[in-house]
Amino acid sequence: MRKIVLILAFFGLLILIAVGFFSQKDYEPTTLMKLKEKHSQKVIPSVDHSKFTSLQQNFSSPQQVTATCINCHNKRHVEVMQSNHWNWEREEYVEGRGIVYLGKKNAINNFCIGTQGNEQSCAKCHIGYGMTSEGMVYTDSTNVDCLVCHDNTETYVKDLEKGGAPVATLDFNAIAQSVGKPKLSNCGVCHFFGGGGNNVKHGDLDMAMFETTKDVDVHMGIDGAKLQCVDCHTTEKHNISGKVYSLSSMNLDRNTCEQCHTENPHDDNILNEHSIKVACQSCHIPTYAKANSTKMYWDWSTAGKLKDGEPYEEDDSLGNHTYLSIKGSFVWERNVVPDYIWFNGTASHYLEGDIIKDTTNPLVLNQLHGSYSDNESKIYPVKIHVANQPYDPVNKILIQPKLFAEKKGEGAFWKDFNWQTASEVGMKEANLPFSGKISFIKTEMYWPVNHMVATKENTLDCKSCHQRENSRLAGLNDFYMPGRDYSKIVEVTGVWMLILTLLGVLAHGAVRIALAVRSGKGKK
Repeated sequence: MRKIVLILAFFGLLILIAVGFFSQKDYEPTTLMKLKEKHSQKVIPSVDHSKFTSLQQNFSSPQQVTATCINCHNKRHVEVMQSNHWNWEREEYVEGRGIVYLGKKNAINNFCIGTQGNEQSCAKCHIGYGMTSEGMVYTDSTNVDCLVCHDNTETYVKDLEKGGAPVATLDFNAIAQSVGKPKLSNCGVCHFFGGGGNNVKHGDLDMAMFETTKDVDVHMGIDGAKLQCVDCHTTEKHNISGKVYSLSSMNLDRNTCEQCHTENPHDDNILNEHSIKVACQSCHIPTYAKANSTKMYWDWSTAGKLKDGEPYEEDDSLGNHTYLSIKGSFVWERNVVPDYIWFNGTASHYLEGDIIKDTTNPLVLNQLHGSYSDNESKIYPVKIHVANQPYDPVNKILIQPKLFAEKKGEGAFWKDFNWQTASEVGMKEANLPFSGKISFIKTEMYWPVNHMVATKENTLDCKSCHQRENSRLAGLNDFYMPGRDYSKIVEVTGVWMLILTLLGVLAHGAVRIALAVRSGKGKK
């Protein structure tokens, strides 16, 4: 009997495969092909800025360059000053809070904790000049940094801890005459080094991508599509598409794979049906941190140790910092398999001053929402960064310490290495209460993995998820997955459905044959 069942099941499977094969459709990703064709040719700028007499003057400051830019591009600075890149915040609707201004100004992270009181250091990655310890004048248009995004000489460099000012030795005249459409290097100089170093924050964005191969990222690889950041992150009035998931609550202005690849990119209908519940990234980014390691754990509680009264560092064999006196201990990983979550594009966030309701479990700083039952949710790959960071156990709020100052004696931890004074000064500058008590709490941040897309040959195969042991989706147990999960009811029901289907087909065939035979005898 068992052999008969297996034979019937086998033939039933063959029938299903045949039906699927003959019902397949041909999909032509015309948008993608056009994009590949476009970027196979070097783009020549439509305007030669070296011919403008106004740019041939001797610039003594970057503000002078900006003022000259504005003379021609007389509305662009207005657009910039309304953008998220300039304001470090955006108007968002946050569930349970209503409409708030959300961004670097009021969100706490588990990397460098926050910008409050540390603006001069953080401003290295701000599109402006003139940041001071008191903040900056956001209404001064001459402080807009045009060159950081539009320099095509690849020589423009921001100075360290100088409030967003560029290195003083730069040739502003030559740079101003060589501006154009933002290149990968313009974006990468900030976004590849977010969190305080190469590939610290995201895990899928690192300095190797300045000039990489398709084995690291099929889109950015010089032997791949050779795409620039702005090819996907399109811009309208200096508002760049593709909001940062960690600092955005609304499912608006996101970038998706479907923009180029359509909603049915596969020749196989079964694979296309997967995309209803599985994000493209889940299969097409098997690992991240392919070229350089990424930081997975940051322990602030160990910071402050000195040798002979001076700060020191320790590195691993790959050159990654495993300890810094100013920041603590770190754990790095390379070729990391992502974690997987349900995500519908919305999120909630821990903001400065929020009460921590549960101090016994890790505090999630950016909760990404979603579930199997939510029709808007898909399975996404994420990097989970874990940290141990300071909080006030009496007021039950995270501490925003003062980290940076130009000199010792101002309470900054990176100069004085004293958690008590750094917390007192930092919380005062942030206008937050402080009990005087300091403890440390485990926190988590979720970073969706969107880059380092693999070549077609290196995408995940079916068994990576559809297997009993070591399934990539083992952590998502709110639904039944064939091959991964065992249910006697489902298994038996499935077998009997196949048997009954086959019996129905056989019975129908037998009846047809019998009728044909009888009809033939009748004619005789």
